[in-house]
Amino acid sequence: MGQAEPGTARVEFRVEDMDCASCLDTIRRSLEKRPGIEGVQGSPVARRLEIDYDPGVVDPERLRREIGDLGYRVLLPSAAGELGIRAWSSPRAYRTYLAGVLFFAGLALRLALHGTIVDSHGGPAWPGGEDLLFVAAALVGALNFIPRALGALRGRVLDMHVLMLLAVIGATAIGEYMEAAAIAFLFSVAELLEGFAAERAEASVRSLMELSPEVARVRRDGREVTVRAADVAAGDLVVVRPGERVPIDGQVVDGHSAVNEAPITGEAMPVEKSPGEHVFAGSILHEGYLVVRSERDAGDTTLARMIRLIEEAERRRSPSERFVEKFARYYTPAVTVGAFLVVLVPVFFFGQPFPTWLLRGLTLLVIACPCALVISTPVSVVSAITSGARHGVLVKGGASLERMADVRVMAFDKTGTLTHGRAEVTDVLPLDGVEAERLLAVAAAVESRSEHPIGRAIVRAAGAAGDGLHVDDFASFPGQGARARVEGVIHLVGRPSLADEASVPELDRLAESGKTPVVVLRVSEDGRRDLIGILALTDPLRPSVPEVIRRLRELGLERVVVLSGDLARAAEEAGREAGADDVWSRLEPAAKVETVKQLERQTGHVAMVGDGVNDAPALAAASVGIAMGAAASDAALETADIAVMGDDLGRLPYLYRLARRSRRVIRQNIAAALAVKLILAVGVPLGWVSLIVAVLVGDMGASLVVTANALRLARVRE
Repeated sequence: MGQAEPGTARVEFRVEDMDCASCLDTIRRSLEKRPGIEGVQGSPVARRLEIDYDPGVVDPERLRREIGDLGYRVLLPSAAGELGIRAWSSPRAYRTYLAGVLFFAGLALRLALHGTIVDSHGGPAWPGGEDLLFVAAALVGALNFIPRALGALRGRVLDMHVLMLLAVIGATAIGEYMEAAAIAFLFSVAELLEGFAAERAEASVRSLMELSPEVARVRRDGREVTVRAADVAAGDLVVVRPGERVPIDGQVVDGHSAVNEAPITGEAMPVEKSPGEHVFAGSILHEGYLVVRSERDAGDTTLARMIRLIEEAERRRSPSERFVEKFARYYTPAVTVGAFLVVLVPVFFFGQPFPTWLLRGLTLLVIACPCALVISTPVSVVSAITSGARHGVLVKGGASLERMADVRVMAFDKTGTLTHGRAEVTDVLPLDGVEAERLLAVAAAVESRSEHPIGRAIVRAAGAAGDGLHVDDFASFPGQGARARVEGVIHLVGRPSLADEASVPELDRLAESGKTPVVVLRVSEDGRRDLIGILALTDPLRPSVPEVIRRLRELGLERVVVLSGDLARAAEEAGREAGADDVWSRLEPAAKVETVKQLERQTGHVAMVGDGVNDAPALAAASVGIAMGAAASDAALETADIAVMGDDLGRLPYLYRLARRSRRVIRQNIAAALAVKLILAVGVPLGWVSLIVAVLVGDMGASLVVTANALRLARVRE
């Protein structure tokens, strides 16, 4: 969440019934007229409103009352956790149900009395029995939006609630009671649909909050005590038993268990955890128990940061959202002016009947309501973002999602992204009569006191073979290797330059295959160095990489490149195995940034995939920066546009498909909403569109279609 500017304060409210950007715009325009208001922002989907103000001028409680006077119910943010999906059981819903009962009762009575429901007075008249039911339906339904319409009028804002109120009053005034009832009832249904869509999206974010347990068992003063999870501090020892959720991020200090990390990383298979390994808040123990030392305070876990970033993403407007909001800002006044002209021109210039053309003008007012249009994009974006979060992919806003859909070139860092980022011994070549097992054991004994990644890899490869050898007189030579006395004999392990490279043809062969050769030498008493063997290491490609790249190409990706700081041969070998089109090697971080910019000049949108730490500059320079393994990296969560929480490249095809499908759904929704409005607007002056059809199709029907279409994004699977 953003911070207020120095010298100002920020207050946050939860605003019920603020279902779309039009409602937010009405509140913003009303509040920004007041002195002392520095800024108003919010999310209609999350029902959240944030106001920056001068505390010397503005009273927050007064602000809350003023928002309430606009017709909205204002709560404190803490109340959000107590609210489920209430769209169908709220007071607004019950008024809508009653309006519907009265409306359909009126239709039934009209059918019984007149044999048809297509009947109108054609002008003001004393209402019959069925018309009394219609008037009652109109009044009950209008109670859902009268307070907000009056609030908008006080703020001198022409919004959809004002348009609908004018349409109801106008239809009643000319005796079109059934149409007035239909407007009030169907518009109320449309708003319920918007509220349901917003609450569904909000509930999916809130479900992430529920992943963290409310209480935790903490060891203090030699005994276990149960405390609120929110009270756990960095350094506390937390005990987690089978079937329980881990309440904090931390390091395992005791115990062993398989842990389900799917809620955080999206990884479907349980991960074995033992002392020294990390666990995340929200993950679930399968069996055994763990004692975990908390690394952060409870409010600063990876899960908490994910939730904050998703909430911030809801506020960021994508290009499509900005287009729709700008369009609606001009569309509604233009169609409203058109509605008045439709009434005035035929009546005053051509002598046409006033009731007929007033009804058509009211119909255009209904069509001017931009509900379906303004909810079409934000509901789609939030649905996609929360779907991604459930699959371990954190997208920071609709703009990142839309840019991802436009990506045609994807650049991959090599080490730690395409590869595991951990060297492994692949070849053991003994010489001078030394056995392979003895060669590996001696090399591991020399490297047993080294902290170099290559030394650690040799020790892992040897296992327990080198443990029984006596080692002393250890010395490390940075950039060259290490020396130690093993069983009384000095040995060197390190770069090929320690030996006479020209006399060892195997070195060239290993280097050409992209492997890193390490020589092992025995040093005699007179200082002569005898080469007794060669070890070859490589950072192997992840097994899934070729399949991931193949699937990305099937989805429409045109070009894959590898950007690496490694030597050319190692980088090219990795690129060849992965199926990349181009490979750049020996790139410093600054050179990676320039390469990304060059690719963007050549091809347009480029996505850069890296580990989010040393690749941060390149991630920031790309159109879309994608950080892998972000759950373990604060830098990745902060710098990337999209963070893949787990260390699994298999999430990339899902992300690409989600982005492409989201863009398609957004375009479908915008096109459908605009097409319906345009067709109806053209048909009104010709007498082809009735008031009921305008509400049923242009408002409720369009809202239902775009909402249902947007919610499909929640079902995108890997």
